[in-house]
Amino acid sequence: MKKLFFVLMIAFFGTAAHAQAYTGKGDQKVQAGLSAWGYGTGVTGTYDYGLNKLISVGAGLNVYFDNYKDHDKDNRVFAFGRLNFHLQETLDLPSKWDIYPGVDVGVLGKDFGIGAHIGARYFFTEKVGVFAEVGNNGSIGVSFNL
Repeated sequence: MKKLFFVLMIAFFGTAAHAQAYTGKGDQKVQAGLSAWGYGTGVTGTYDYGLNKLISVGAGLNVYFDNYKDHDKDNRVFAFGRLNFHLQETLDLPSKWDIYPGVDVGVLGKDFGIGAHIGARYFFTEKVGVFAEVGNNGSIGVSFNL
């Protein structure tokens, strides 16, 4: 049992040593998680594409099951574009970490929706990590490097 544990730990730390949360131009992330507050409670999915070391653009979709804005069933979906500013290099963070403030602009049912957030990502391996975002919309979930 000790040998198995030792082998698994070496394998895990070997892959985690090369994990990078944000690499800049061409970096692509897909995130999926739970949307805990904001326009409602539900699930979220986002995609981000790195333009350079500082900026990424992307899109997202939140689908709400409860507490949606004004209890109006038309407000169950928020489709949005997003812009993030990655502070990994600026704050001299380890490569596994990324902290990013950003904005979301889109359509919430028949209305215009806007939000601001600050998020953090931590990657366990080269491909898989976790994220959390707080702001007008809050979410937590899993992040994947493409």
